[in-house]
Amino acid sequence: MRHLNGTAAIATAAAAAMLLAGCGSKKSDTNTGSGTSGSASGSGAAASSFKACMVTDTGGIDDKSFNAAAWQGMQKAQSDGKATVSYVQSKQETDYATNIASLVSQNCKLIVTVGGLMGDATNAAAKKNPSQHFVEVDSAGNGSNLQGLQFNTAQAGFLAGYLAAGYSKTGKVATYGGLKIAPVTVYMDGFQEGVEYYNKQKSKSVQVLGWDEKKQNGSFAASFTDQNKGQQLTTNFIAQGADVIFPVAGGTGLGSAAYAKSSGKATVVWVDTDGFVAAPQYGPVFLSTAEKNIADAVTKSVEDASTGTFVTKDYIGTLANNGVALAPFHDLDSKVDPGLKSELDQVKSDITSGKITITSPSQPK
Repeated sequence: MRHLNGTAAIATAAAAAMLLAGCGSKKSDTNTGSGTSGSASGSGAAASSFKACMVTDTGGIDDKSFNAAAWQGMQKAQSDGKATVSYVQSKQETDYATNIASLVSQNCKLIVTVGGLMGDATNAAAKKNPSQHFVEVDSAGNGSNLQGLQFNTAQAGFLAGYLAAGYSKTGKVATYGGLKIAPVTVYMDGFQEGVEYYNKQKSKSVQVLGWDEKKQNGSFAASFTDQNKGQQLTTNFIAQGADVIFPVAGGTGLGSAAYAKSSGKATVVWVDTDGFVAAPQYGPVFLSTAEKNIADAVTKSVEDASTGTFVTKDYIGTLANNGVALAPFHDLDSKVDPGLKSELDQVKSDITSGKITITSPSQPK
């Protein structure tokens, strides 16, 4: 399967960013990205006067997921010589509005906020500051001074579900979310639909634990950071017979990977950024990743804005434009049946052409 551009560098970028994240002890730490981006990219580009600033969600800058990916995109814009970047790290949801306001007061020319939970705070700030440009990852924009970067991850989730169903030896697979919000449940919807499509094509009955798309109800960790909760959910799923786990929960999912590795009883399909690269300590259990190319989307938005072309129209990443994808199988490649690989290629083609229709109500429009 085709793999997203730019994901191979995320481990280096995330590791460098983690050094920054550990520097402060206050409730909200502001960290400049100058030097970090340059050292990650090896670029000698001159510093830009265009100031782009980012607010992380509560998962933090090194969540091995959407925050780390967005920061990678910011760093790429800096290494390209298009911007000087920095971030503010949110410790809790009540930090969002305060952190955004702090960046407005610092005269950041573009403010990038990360995660669907930050949508309300970002929209409020955009309304209050109509001359300030904003970009919001995983939420819709306002068509004016706020651009939304959205991703139809139901498409990547569909491929992940088909893969999980075809790879499972027990006939049971499982998924859970961090919180019950659209950027999470859209993955879970796609996953279930992919399993159901596999069952229909193969006359099988692979079962999905942890989610019911019709009822829009299932298992949630109530956190994007609680690895213990991720391990607990995974332990329960494995006890019920699941051997492929699909955590849509940011850093919480690392608990799933840890237990899968220690128990040897399951593999994991990661989300957002290639788990094999982002969290290599769990590489042997990552079957694949349902990716969304946040890094490249953020880089483009920052670089467009830096040239005076702020884009007001929302971006929607799909399989067709490589905004979402299924990552390589890495260490488990030899264990994925060649026939299953060919089927995944065909399923991808059929989704892109419209032959397969995904019905998740959470797909961005």
